[in-house]
Amino acid sequence: MTSMIEFPWQQETIIIHSQRILNSFQHWLGYSLLDVSGSSREIAQGLFEAPFILASHGTQVSPIFNYGNRKALEQWEMSWEEFTRTPSRKTAEAVVQAERDRLLAEAATKGFSYFSGVRITSTGKRFQIEDGILWNLLDEQHQYSGQAAVYSKCEFI
Repeated sequence: MTSMIEFPWQQETIIIHSQRILNSFQHWLGYSLLDVSGSSREIAQGLFEAPFILASHGTQVSPIFNYGNRKALEQWEMSWEEFTRTPSRKTAEAVVQAERDRLLAEAATKGFSYFSGVRITSTGKRFQIEDGILWNLLDEQHQYSGQAAVYSKCEFI
């Protein structure tokens, strides 16, 4: 039997969340994040296996990650279980926390924001992100349900 945690895209809640990520990106930026077709489950798998780093967090006061695709889990050196228990603020060093907070607030106000910056893995490795996009997630009633970020360019420093 296959572990649902090893393949989170098979879970109904993640299938729905994957669609929210894609729909919200299309809503705010006007183009598709990923060119995939098929069933909702196949689309969720395509997003999880995408060639870019993608993560999202919820709406808590100190938001907790609720999604990371395979590349994100590898980048931050965490399992699905670890990642989805991690406050997203823990991925930024204290010295860049104010800039991260400003970025989150800007995206919350206008729907999305472009960003670059330094983040840190679970084992303390620092990396520079370039040309990232942060956007608000909307649920099926178009209510705010968190934020997601995507990037392809990063380099360990």
